[in-house]
Amino acid sequence: MAARMKFICDTERCIDCNGCVTACKNEHELAWGINRRRVVTINDGVPGERSISMACMHCTDAPCLAVCPVECIYHTEDGIVLHSKDQCIGCGYCYYACPFGAPQFPGTGLFNHRGKMDKCTFCAGGPEPDTSEAEFKKYGRNRIAEGKLPLCAEMCGTKALLGGDAGIIADIYRQRVETRGYGPELWGWKIAYGKPKGGGEIKTKGDGPRENQNLNDSQNDVGRFPT
Repeated sequence: MAARMKFICDTERCIDCNGCVTACKNEHELAWGINRRRVVTINDGVPGERSISMACMHCTDAPCLAVCPVECIYHTEDGIVLHSKDQCIGCGYCYYACPFGAPQFPGTGLFNHRGKMDKCTFCAGGPEPDTSEAEFKKYGRNRIAEGKLPLCAEMCGTKALLGGDAGIIADIYRQRVETRGYGPELWGWKIAYGKPKGGGEIKTKGDGPRENQNLNDSQNDVGRFPT
């Protein structure tokens, strides 16, 4: 069975350095004004501030694919969402359908012409022959064909951005969450809808240690022992 390639960004680790943005832009020699990846900061400057690296999420049920009138967007065997620039007509439907703002267009001109769509390819190129010059000019480097992972994830200094087989990176993130003290119940139905044994509400972060925690242990203070 083929892998399902996905990204996960760990907001507890992201430090808004924009290293992933720069790595992507340099690796693929993107045109001016095109950013396949960007870092979004929420609650900037106030308690609870978090940053998250955003790009195409390579959705299993991709809305951009559903609305494209010329069917230029497609899935690979690994679940990566790619597109053909030769078929793209620059209508912008994918731009409006995508909840992550992944599709980019080089600009606007007469009659609102946007040019050919560009977006994150998970470093997997496009429909042209793998690692060919034509593929590089249109879509950038094909690191997947070279047996490598996306450069944005590999260059992340804090390993906040994970990219690869969905099952593997989900296991990595799950281990981090459990070490921080959220507990394995975070991944089940109980954390959302269940009740603890003694009644009352399920404890969330800030309510003290849970049953699976040790008092005064580093997992109760993520700032003291980052995971």
